[in-house]
Amino acid sequence: MLRFIFSTIGGIFSFVALGVLMAGIGLGGLFWAFSRDLPSTDMLASYSPKTISRIYSGEGRIIDEFAVERRLFAPAEEIPDLVKHAFISAEDKRFYDHAGYDLEGIAAALRDAVRSRGEDVRGASTITQQVMKNFLLDGSRSIERKIKEIILAARIEETLPKSRILELYLNEIFLGQNSFGVAAAAQTYFNKSLAELNLEEAAYLAILPKAPSNYHPVRQKERALGRRAFVLREMWENGYITREDYEVAREAPLRTVQSGDFESFKGDLPERDYFTDEIRRQLSQNFGQEEFFSGGLAIRATIDPEMQVEAATALRRALELYDRGTSIWRGTGKTIPEEQLGEWQAALSEVDLARDIVLENPWYPAVVLDVAENSLTVGVEGQSETGTVPREDIKWIKGDFFENFARGDVIHVRQVTSDGAFQNWSVRQVPEVQGGFMAMDVNTGRVIAMQGGFSYQHSVFNRATQAKRQPGSAFKPFVYAAALDSGYTPATIVVDAPIEVEIPGGGVWRPKNASNKFYGPTPLRTGIEQSRNLMTIRLAQEIGMGVVADYAERFGVYKNMDGFLSSALGSEETTVFNMVAAYAMFANGGERVEPTLVDRVQDRYGNTIYRHDRRTCRDCDNPALPAGQAPTIVSNRDRVMNDITAYQLTSMLEGVVQRGTARSAVNLSVPVAGKTGTTNDEKDAWFVGFTSNIAAGCYIGFDNPRPMGRGAGGGRLCAPVFNEFMKAATAKYGGEKFRVPEGCEFIKIDRYTGSRLPASASGGNVVAECFRGGIDPAFGITFDGGFVMAADVPLFEEAGGSARQVTTSTGQSVTVAPKANFGTLSSGGLY
Repeated sequence: MLRFIFSTIGGIFSFVALGVLMAGIGLGGLFWAFSRDLPSTDMLASYSPKTISRIYSGEGRIIDEFAVERRLFAPAEEIPDLVKHAFISAEDKRFYDHAGYDLEGIAAALRDAVRSRGEDVRGASTITQQVMKNFLLDGSRSIERKIKEIILAARIEETLPKSRILELYLNEIFLGQNSFGVAAAAQTYFNKSLAELNLEEAAYLAILPKAPSNYHPVRQKERALGRRAFVLREMWENGYITREDYEVAREAPLRTVQSGDFESFKGDLPERDYFTDEIRRQLSQNFGQEEFFSGGLAIRATIDPEMQVEAATALRRALELYDRGTSIWRGTGKTIPEEQLGEWQAALSEVDLARDIVLENPWYPAVVLDVAENSLTVGVEGQSETGTVPREDIKWIKGDFFENFARGDVIHVRQVTSDGAFQNWSVRQVPEVQGGFMAMDVNTGRVIAMQGGFSYQHSVFNRATQAKRQPGSAFKPFVYAAALDSGYTPATIVVDAPIEVEIPGGGVWRPKNASNKFYGPTPLRTGIEQSRNLMTIRLAQEIGMGVVADYAERFGVYKNMDGFLSSALGSEETTVFNMVAAYAMFANGGERVEPTLVDRVQDRYGNTIYRHDRRTCRDCDNPALPAGQAPTIVSNRDRVMNDITAYQLTSMLEGVVQRGTARSAVNLSVPVAGKTGTTNDEKDAWFVGFTSNIAAGCYIGFDNPRPMGRGAGGGRLCAPVFNEFMKAATAKYGGEKFRVPEGCEFIKIDRYTGSRLPASASGGNVVAECFRGGIDPAFGITFDGGFVMAADVPLFEEAGGSARQVTTSTGQSVTVAPKANFGTLSSGGLY
């Protein structure tokens, strides 16, 4: 009997042992089968989660941010222990003890599921397993995925330290409200950094990983408070906080941004504008779109916020002034249906309309509620009471009052104030005409302001960098620069007389001056001051369009310029960005300067991966540098033109402002130089200019080019924009006389005739001109470009009123006579 008992026991033991062995083999085989095609965990060792890229002003203030997933990367050492303990208590209290999976937790979860007959099913995933699921596996709920998760968790625990695994988890998890990772969530829910979170706030974040929408701080407040209390109790029981801390935090109210207790971080961000969007566009090209939106870049912008406001205001004022001059009302084209006017506030908030316009005062969307004989009654966004627009305010608009406005029309309005006191509401509209403006430091290339249109929210197209337009006469300085570097001087005489150019394929091009007059032999200085087209054509022909094209390309105005003579008058298209950068090289003495919107770019770890200014500073590390003495900065930039040429041209462009086409529009307290530009039929208006340290430029025109009307030239439309902005810029940055380079020998000349005058000469026609030292300048030589004038083309009265004999390159003598008729001249070139 005893033998039978022992035999039976032995059989049972053998059966159990064999069963265990078979189960072990089977389970081992199952794990082996699932482990064969698992992804490698190696990538986690170097994984960098998608993180927000932020743009900062020079003062370190965040001015914009871009992201695919709104995540702020926080290294493990920068995450407070309070936050780590809250998440460990909520998700995996044995995190520091297990090997990636928690057998005790799995057994407890199975036991609870059996006892509740499947009604109480809870997960038993560790933080390590959740990392594996988020990074390497899909989110399916299956035994196969669970086994793979455990295998990978065990592997990664052998590869990475616990701190790195927790860092990956806390930066990757989704916590609701488009926030990924604890740093972004702290900002979203509390507008705080991780270091500023208190106990109850850290505990609230820890309840969110499983289902953020189930614990919304407003819609699911009671549920959220209950779960938060559970996390706090776990933290106390795990020894992370005291009982007193637990009881105080448990009773604390749930205060969040969503419940209105804190201001949203978004309120600290200015509206996106042309400047930061252009940074996005350029850096996406340089670093790749994926890196820009997900790389956690810290970008230090060159923008001067004060000057950006000035640029936007100056351009908007000019565009609105032109628009109101047309007397045409277009409105917004948007209406609110009659049945929604009873709740007009809610309906108006849903209308897609620009809300980023400030011109004297902010512009608001509004809806017309009533059209009376002498006023409009409007509902204004953000205002609890309706307002009134007097009929007097709308007198600039052509047409019948009742035809232009109807109940339900959505419009823009702004407050009219006097000494800060509200007077009435005024109707406004976004102009149809558009434009671009840019300003930059001539020595560093730092762009301090950029405005790409009237309103970014109305049109994101950046007309400062993306709109290619004909610069007209604003291009002429590059023709003159090529001539000056080729041996010509500001006193060189060029004939201003009619020209005929044979056009390939048949036809004749007859360019003309803007005044429809011809002025005979004229010095280069006066030619550019008065923007003489015919002189420019003859000069370009003399030096060769190949040379002109080389200069235009060297300065970055064009990449590949055509060799047609009309291109000398600015008939090819370029951007404000290119033109301002090119003029900056005149101002700084002829050195290449690359415009930039970014000073520096750092990666998520603070390493500098781009720096714009690469000049050498000799004394920056010298602690013995005397007080008040600036360190020596050594320029290592290329020279694009001779410094004497740059000064000669700058002096001639000063004459444009003092006596030429910009004399009535630009008036600054410091020396200033620049050039107007207007194309045929006034389709494009330009002004580009500079002081000793700031270059700026503007263009205005319709997006689909069409005439803006007689007189709508660069001097009338764009020069005032430049002047208004530069008044503020010079008040802040100053300005001084343009630096005279070594080797300049000053000789007085008559600016009308180019004749040499004695040193004692004075008067309105006298100008001290810079000539290259050591070279005896030649006077009295006349150039005509080799053109033969047509015998049947009549001439005009010249500026001086007296006739002059002009000798052409073929030896013919012609008379530039007074009181002639217009005759058969075509519309010709640009001016």
